[in-house]
Amino acid sequence: MTVTRIATSTPTDIVVRGKSLCDELIGAVTFTEMIYFQILGARPTPAQAAVVDACLVALMEHGLTPSAIAARLVYGSAPEAMQGAVAAGLLGVGGVFVGTALGCARLLDRIVSHPDRRAACDAIVAEHTASRTPLPGFGHDTHVPDDPRTPKLFAVARAHGVAGDRVAALELLGAVLDEHKRRHITINATGAVAACLGDAGVPAEILRGFALIARCAGLVGHVHEEQRDPALRAMWQAAERAIPYATEGEP
Repeated sequence: MTVTRIATSTPTDIVVRGKSLCDELIGAVTFTEMIYFQILGARPTPAQAAVVDACLVALMEHGLTPSAIAARLVYGSAPEAMQGAVAAGLLGVGGVFVGTALGCARLLDRIVSHPDRRAACDAIVAEHTASRTPLPGFGHDTHVPDDPRTPKLFAVARAHGVAGDRVAALELLGAVLDEHKRRHITINATGAVAACLGDAGVPAEILRGFALIARCAGLVGHVHEEQRDPALRAMWQAAERAIPYATEGEP
């Protein structure tokens, strides 16, 4: 028989994961703690909650990246449906922007489960080099030579005693990548988030969901700014200037 273990309700209460929403959760847990509890079915330790909270803060805002631009454009086109604008922005959380933490988390699982972690790192770097595909969790167009968010997230994880196998695996992978490339490649924020959330007990298969939660809040902020100071027309005109029309056959 198929069942749900997340929530049910009665005329007098709502029960989430076996806890009374009104008597045991509202006012007793933070939003971050509730996210962890509702998704994973276990109350986080204070240390785990602090690390998850830091990761959510790190992922919330990225400026006028594709997800924020999409949300603003859709809101400007259909201001009666804020949810459509936010949904449009969330569709941009994927394998290139924000959502790359998932790919990195899978690599970290592979390294941690391997009897020779150095050999696993060598193999991963060699595979991505041969296929000429980016290594998830590494590199950044703006933050060179290092992403300033990464050491901060590692520091939070270490301060709370959460940093473990996955943070160590990511740092080892970074060292091996530098050796192969003969230059330093930054560990970006999504890589750090993958390692920190993994050590905080978040499995790889649901990790992108945490990025979506954080990004949702950020997109609401962009929608609110679009309400007060619309940028739709400026972005539209900038696109027209940047991409001129050409007839078939012209370069």
